[in-house]
Amino acid sequence: MKNQIYKIVLFCFLLVNTLKGFANNSIGFQTIEPLKITITTNKTTNLIFPYDIISVDKGSLEVLVQKAKGVQNILQVKAASSNMQETNLTVITSNGKLYSFLLSYFYNPSALNFSFGKRITSQASFSSGTYNEQKLNKYSKVSLGKKKQIHGAQKNRYGIKLSLNGIFIHENVMYYRITIENKSNLSYDIERLRFYIRDSKKVKRTTYQEIEVKPLYKYGNTSTVEGNSKISLVVALAKRTIPQNKHMSIQLIEEDGGRQLEVKVKNKKLLKANMLP
Repeated sequence: MKNQIYKIVLFCFLLVNTLKGFANNSIGFQTIEPLKITITTNKTTNLIFPYDIISVDKGSLEVLVQKAKGVQNILQVKAASSNMQETNLTVITSNGKLYSFLLSYFYNPSALNFSFGKRITSQASFSSGTYNEQKLNKYSKVSLGKKKQIHGAQKNRYGIKLSLNGIFIHENVMYYRITIENKSNLSYDIERLRFYIRDSKKVKRTTYQEIEVKPLYKYGNTSTVEGNSKISLVVALAKRTIPQNKHMSIQLIEEDGGRQLEVKVKNKKLLKANMLP
C-alpha cells in the first residue's frame, strides 16, 4: 500500500513539473524595454542602425520620420509640434531585430545621434544605385597612380591624343583611367567626355542602338588641356560587360570646336580590369 501511494505521489510530481515546463516553453516571453529619447522641432535626431531599415511604425502623427536620403540604415526623427504627447516608435531592420523607442518632446535634447550595434557612427548603408563619394574619390586616386595597363585603346587626330590606359575595379565600380595629350599650340577646352554602348555594325534596315552610360564620379582635370601638355583623369562607372556585337565608345568633344575624338573599347579589355585592394 505504501509503495502504491509513493508511486502515485511521484507520478503526480513528475506530471506537474512536465506540464509546467511545457507551459513555460509554449507561452514563454520576454519584454523589450523601449529606449527613451527626447526630440524637438528645430533639430533632427538620427538613429543609426547596424542593418538596413525595412519597417517603421510611429504611434502618432506628431512625430516626423524619414530615412536619410539615399541611405538605408539611418532614420531621421523630429517633433511636428512642441505640444507633442509622449508616443512610441518601432523599427525593424533587415536582420529581423526589433527596436522600440519611447519618444517625448524636449526643447533642447542633450543627445541627437544614437548608434546601435557594431556599425560605427559615420558608416552609412547606401541604397542600390547610390555610391559613397568619399570611396569613389579614394579609389579614383589609387587608379590614377597605377602603372599603364592597357595598350591600343587610343585615337590620335588634330594634334590631340585620347587614350584609355587602365581599367580597374573595386566592388561594383569600374575606374577608367584616361590620358588626353595636346600636341598643338592651341589649348583644348573639354565640353564633354561621354561613354556609350554602341552596336559594332549597323545591319541593313535595323535601328542603330546607342545607350549612354552616365559616370558615377570624375576625378582630375576635366576642363582644359593646355597646348603642348597632357592630363590624366579617372572616370568611375557602374560595373558592366558588353553584349556580343557591341562595344563601348569613349567620346571626347571640344567646346566651340571641331576636334572630336572617339576610342572604341571591346569587351575583352573590360574583362582584364585589375582588381583594386
